[in-house]
Amino acid sequence: MEPITLTTERLVLRPFGPQDTHRVHAACQDPDIQRWTVIPSPYRLTDAELFTTKLAPAGWQDDSAYGFALTLRETGTLVGALGIDRRSCPGTYEVGYWSAQEHRGNGYVTEAVLGSARWAFASLGADRLEWRAEIGNLASRAVALRAGFRLEGDQRSGLLNKGVRRDAWTAALLPSDLGLAGTHPYVPGRHAPRPGGAPDSVRRST
Repeated sequence: MEPITLTTERLVLRPFGPQDTHRVHAACQDPDIQRWTVIPSPYRLTDAELFTTKLAPAGWQDDSAYGFALTLRETGTLVGALGIDRRSCPGTYEVGYWSAQEHRGNGYVTEAVLGSARWAFASLGADRLEWRAEIGNLASRAVALRAGFRLEGDQRSGLLNKGVRRDAWTAALLPSDLGLAGTHPYVPGRHAPRPGGAPDSVRRST
């Protein structure tokens, strides 16, 4: 796919390029980004260069991953990163993200997740957008919940990060959660939990 640019109320989501190498390197010196994401640690300038000039463009070229630099519309300042990766199940993608430390608390990543999700549902034919994070990553979880993802449970050994397998939270966002039509019809299970409550079978037994 040819790289594309998305815009939201405050952000421009554009493909990464060589001009971002030093800014990505600086942002990824943050211990929290190195702890909770799968980037190398320590994160060297050569790692940032590899990402911005080879890995990110390659994802667009082979339709395996779509990486976006999150920049402010008014100034072009890099405030974070977001990627949407294709999963093996048809119509299923996974979103991941990080925010530069000095720009947290402004809702930028939530805004970017919603903008990219609408694009994935409309342009990629996604029927399901997944989110996973290591249990304990409360900041990432808060973003997912604000964007409307519904938690679906825990995965034992669900993530591999720097050679260590860790338990993960999982959640998903569907087109219908944003008032959009999916590529395929969706029929929820008979005992699917109601919003804010337990399955009917649990209600009846308590």
